[in-house]
Amino acid sequence: MRTSVILTINNTDQFKNQLLQWAQQYREVVFLDSNNYEQQYSSYDAVLAVDALTAIKTDHHNAFDDLNTYQQITKDWIFGYLSYDLKNDTEDLHSSNFDGLEFPDLFFFQPKKLFLLKENKLEVKYLKMCDDELDEDIKEIIELKNFKFENSNLTSLSNIKQRISKESYLGKVEQMLEHIHRGDIYEANFCMEFYAEDSVIDPYDIYTKLNAISEPPFAVYFKNYKQYLISASPERYIRKEGDKIISQPIKGTAKRSTDTNEDNAIKEALTLNEKERSENIMIVDLVRNDLSRTAAKGSVTVEELCGAYTFKQVHHLISTVISKTEVGASPLDVIRTTFPMGSMTGAPKISAMQIIEKLEETKRGLYSGAVGYFTPESDFDFNVVIRSILYNKENKYVSFSVGSAITSLASPEMEYEECLLKARAMRTVLEA
Repeated sequence: MRTSVILTINNTDQFKNQLLQWAQQYREVVFLDSNNYEQQYSSYDAVLAVDALTAIKTDHHNAFDDLNTYQQITKDWIFGYLSYDLKNDTEDLHSSNFDGLEFPDLFFFQPKKLFLLKENKLEVKYLKMCDDELDEDIKEIIELKNFKFENSNLTSLSNIKQRISKESYLGKVEQMLEHIHRGDIYEANFCMEFYAEDSVIDPYDIYTKLNAISEPPFAVYFKNYKQYLISASPERYIRKEGDKIISQPIKGTAKRSTDTNEDNAIKEALTLNEKERSENIMIVDLVRNDLSRTAAKGSVTVEELCGAYTFKQVHHLISTVISKTEVGASPLDVIRTTFPMGSMTGAPKISAMQIIEKLEETKRGLYSGAVGYFTPESDFDFNVVIRSILYNKENKYVSFSVGSAITSLASPEMEYEECLLKARAMRTVLEA
């Protein structure tokens, strides 16, 4: 079905830049970059998929069934996203908050052209219908020198607004704490949106700047015609390797310091912080429960609990939970029963999502959803859409959201400061 060639790349960082520059000509683009972050579970250092042969776009109604059918019929590489609001497909939930972005709830496409980079080896996979373009495309990519942004003089925004004021945010967290003290929930991820209306940005320009200051392991540049995702996500949602499932929730955050000794002390304090650890452990329990719904008996295991990891902007606590799928469980069964990811909802999950919907003021959409791919062998890998900028070019609407986990130990003021810390990178590149 695909013509495949393997090439040796001398300068992989330069080639990745050239690859993404070249991709701008296409209507559909997914570019994934690990930024050379060392990971135990990783197939590729970077992936580019462009130019849809087929695609599926739908709202939440029967979305997982439709995606399952599409994936089974295609039996090929497919790339795309799952929005947070697919929760309405699996549970008796709804989303009625304001939506300035107007993205579909689900979008996947089968790329004509696919590039898979691992260390200095590049595997290029073209569908037979366009494999006569392969040599010319590679030549064009390698010869790219300078890329002109569409409107690089318009990528500085001065009109970013905060959907929820600080006073309102503190009051809403107090309401969340009341739910916790009543026993309705014991943790919830509460988010707020920053946005700019009537705004024009250059997505490629913004991506290169955000990626440079963050260098995350799950960077994404996504384009579907005039809808864009620019993501500096540090978090994996879920991965399938044969019958092995891997989920790696992040909960627990601390700032970085430019002083090495202070930075190390902050990281060590994070590993001992009762509130931050409890956030993580609660979600680990939720993930274990979710995975058990499609796991072989006794196969759900916590491989690592509250490991401290360092990124350019923050330190995080990350846990790794694995399982082995039971016979008869399909790839979409695994995703359907674990989505949305626990780190972006709370526990118990359904109650937390109901309260989130009541207190938040923006429809989450793709934010806190997932972006990734399925292989022809029905393996998959998806990130969590956080630390991300979303842009509807047609609506001239720019949006990014941030959140934090509210537990019984939460201080509303400190949670607000954590949100501002997480927002800093996106705000910096948009206002630069």
